[in-house]
Amino acid sequence: MIGRPSVSLGIAAAGCLAVALCGCGAAPATGVGLGSGSVSVFPIPGSRVASPEAQIVFRGVPVSHIGHVTVTGSRTGEHGGTLLSDSDRDGGSFIPTRPFAPGERVAVRAQLRGQHRSISFDFQVAHPVGEIPRAKLHFVSRKPGDVMSFRSRPDLDPPAVTMDQPGGAGNERIFLGPEEGPVQSGAMILDPDGNLVWFHPVPRGQVVTDFRVQHYLGRPVLTFFEGYIGSGAGNGEDHIIDTSYRQVGLVRAASGLRADMHEFDLLPGGRALITAYFPVRWADSPAPGSRKEVVLDGVVQEIDIRTGLLLYQWDSLDHVPLSASYVAPDKHKPYDYFHINSVHADWDGNLIVSSRNTWAAYKVSARDGHILWRLGGKDSTFRLPRADTFSFQHDVRAQAPGDRLVSLFDNGAGPPDVQSESRGLSLRLDFKRRTATVVGALQHSPPLLAHFEGNVQQLPDGDVFLGWGQRPYFTEYSGNRVVLDGHFVGSNPSYRAFLEPWNATPATRPAIAATAGAGGTRVYASWNGATTVVRWRLLAGGRPPALRTVRTVPWSGFETTIAGPAERYVAVQALDAEGHVIGRSPTIRVG
Repeated sequence: MIGRPSVSLGIAAAGCLAVALCGCGAAPATGVGLGSGSVSVFPIPGSRVASPEAQIVFRGVPVSHIGHVTVTGSRTGEHGGTLLSDSDRDGGSFIPTRPFAPGERVAVRAQLRGQHRSISFDFQVAHPVGEIPRAKLHFVSRKPGDVMSFRSRPDLDPPAVTMDQPGGAGNERIFLGPEEGPVQSGAMILDPDGNLVWFHPVPRGQVVTDFRVQHYLGRPVLTFFEGYIGSGAGNGEDHIIDTSYRQVGLVRAASGLRADMHEFDLLPGGRALITAYFPVRWADSPAPGSRKEVVLDGVVQEIDIRTGLLLYQWDSLDHVPLSASYVAPDKHKPYDYFHINSVHADWDGNLIVSSRNTWAAYKVSARDGHILWRLGGKDSTFRLPRADTFSFQHDVRAQAPGDRLVSLFDNGAGPPDVQSESRGLSLRLDFKRRTATVVGALQHSPPLLAHFEGNVQQLPDGDVFLGWGQRPYFTEYSGNRVVLDGHFVGSNPSYRAFLEPWNATPATRPAIAATAGAGGTRVYASWNGATTVVRWRLLAGGRPPALRTVRTVPWSGFETTIAGPAERYVAVQALDAEGHVIGRSPTIRVG
């Protein structure tokens, strides 16, 4: 778990009561020792934005130590439910059998076996207004050469890429999520020369975002969000794919919410950090009778991947007021005052949350949810020189222990256009003087101004890789020198871009197509996602059981063309660097 809001602490930002651990016949205690820590609960005590389908989470104590749980709504009365264990056996969730009523206050009391004490807290249920409406996704305008096409895989139409400066040799791959076609959108892997390695198309109207390499249970995997976009937020699920491109995990948001497109971060111990958006009716002020409007609550959730149970939750509306936003409400859309677009588990276990529309990053305590510091925005903990201020930023990450160095993608435009071009920034935080200073700024030539999306990736060798979001570019810098630069042929955005090592052997078979001509047979061989094919061996013959080796040729990109003799049947074998057969296509009849 990222961290635990202790039940002995009040949540001042939520303006509500602290959790009380009560001894029999005694005054409320300030805490209770259970091994190495205190019991943690979610929704946080006094939250005003709990979902009607909220799980009641207890962390820091095995469920076998939790006795009878009483959950009572001020309108719906007592709720029955089931107490389920987290996979690490350090907590669990009470799953009510029926939802709570919007606006009601819910009181929770749980007896701790052997402690002669109980946990007591309450929270308020929000007024949800349904799911975020789906926005129509418009594909980019067609241009000559804007799509790759392959005879062996006519079902794939990935967007074409131009490499202005290829990256050279190595097993690093470029990971992109083209969102707007022009024919298909999906997850895309390229080699440093721009050759396609893998393409996973998604149904029209859906997108893939945050596509990258992570580690799950000690092994490299591919992870991405897949779903639809509406009001600048995502609605879908997060996928985990192994090195054979088989799905080994699927992460959904908890408590009736839907996973968002902005963050899917795998944590040790089989946990995932995700974002979600929760549309609710929210008062402009706490005064009775004040007008309410539909506001998007920015939500952070930590999920137990094996069980799907909630481990941790943070809601922007419990901690950041509407007045912090630089964006005015639009009567035709839910008010996206915060717009959460990244969450980073810092070195100390706390979280760094990026809010695009308050122009600020928040260091969030993983114990009680309160804000430890603010970087940028209207109430920054750190003073920034005018030249170093940023706006509409994305992808805020701590790059060294102690929060001394923070990177972010400074869009500089929303609209409105605050700056003339976007940039990747590194800022040094001085906690003694309470100042923040830019110590590195990377810009593109020609200048690029991205109104949305983008990221900064620090590479192990010290280089920096930038995805330019709305602008269809991706760039690697060594110092200030560009060592790799490419872009989509059209104006296709990719939410983020990454450069990562990746080796894989697909569970599928190589694909093959063949055409007959006057001089023989032309064979087309490919294997979507394979990274270790060095040569192709062509097999041909008059009958399927009697094929013979007729030619071996070097691999030459996603699809290799092989000239062969005039034979009725053909197949191909994929060979690795040692000459081992690692895959074989079906045998086909030459058309």
